[in-house]
Amino acid sequence: MIRQFRYFLAALVGAGFVVACAGAAAQAYPNRPVRLVVAFPAGGATDVLARAISLYASDKLGQQIVVDNKPGAGGVIGSDIVAKAEPDGYTLLLATGSTHSIGPVINPRLPYNVERDFTPIIDVARTTAVMVVPASLPVKNLADFIALAKASPGKLNFGSSGNGTVSHLAGELFKAQAGVYLTHIPYRGTGLVFNDMVSGQVHMLMDNFITAQPQIKAGRLRVLGVTSLERLPFMPEVPTLHEQGLKNFEVSNWFGIYAPHGTPVELIERVNAAYNLALRDPELRKRLSTLGAVPTGGTPQQMAAVVAADTRKWRRLITERKLVVD
Repeated sequence: MIRQFRYFLAALVGAGFVVACAGAAAQAYPNRPVRLVVAFPAGGATDVLARAISLYASDKLGQQIVVDNKPGAGGVIGSDIVAKAEPDGYTLLLATGSTHSIGPVINPRLPYNVERDFTPIIDVARTTAVMVVPASLPVKNLADFIALAKASPGKLNFGSSGNGTVSHLAGELFKAQAGVYLTHIPYRGTGLVFNDMVSGQVHMLMDNFITAQPQIKAGRLRVLGVTSLERLPFMPEVPTLHEQGLKNFEVSNWFGIYAPHGTPVELIERVNAAYNLALRDPELRKRLSTLGAVPTGGTPQQMAAVVAADTRKWRRLITERKLVVD
């Protein structure tokens, strides 16, 4: 009996030691740079937002947040790295609607489970897409493009940042509502599409204004419409696709921070607080506005609700169009 009591007492002491060590680790966090994995190439919308926001969040966290691009497979490669990382708060992921709303529905062979292997931290920004075409394409508006596509079925195409990404699904939604057939050409990132667009090999792209902005300003791409239900304040002259006849056509993309499952709650709260503080900074908000992004913020629970709603929306389209990852 005495021996059993000694074992019990030793177990309690051991458990207390583990809890104390965990608490001490949480108190010390972060004592080295934090790695933020971006699952898309440098120069794309996800990368640009990651660097802009994390520059301010680094100051609030008290440690540098280093952006690490790991592109490929529509965001799967970078996401998988984080899913399998140590849950110590030092490896995070800037996820998007592509990786965590569409991916789990359109690709049943993902090497991870979004709900089981990740913990949401904070929804950081929202962007609206623009529909762009090469300046050399003989169309001036949405009606012209639809007419050209119907007059030459199968001859026009659209590019995307990869199979199962928001830009891919936006193109599929456009095809469904406009009643046209366009060939899908997936790339490893939106930024890689532009050379082929400028040369006229790719005929349409529907993606974030952030990455298309330089080409639009240079006159190499023409904007035919925006995918919000109301015109954008920084491009009031550009009509929405909704007002041009595609009723209730709306596509946006969310960007949020995830940690590997099992990351201590105390660390989740610290990262959440740092990004929330950063997103309130007037200079950052102004910077995001010039990029066509809206800062969001909030709790992990609010982010989970955003992801769930977005997943339901894309699930309907994927089911109706019988879309699968090649």
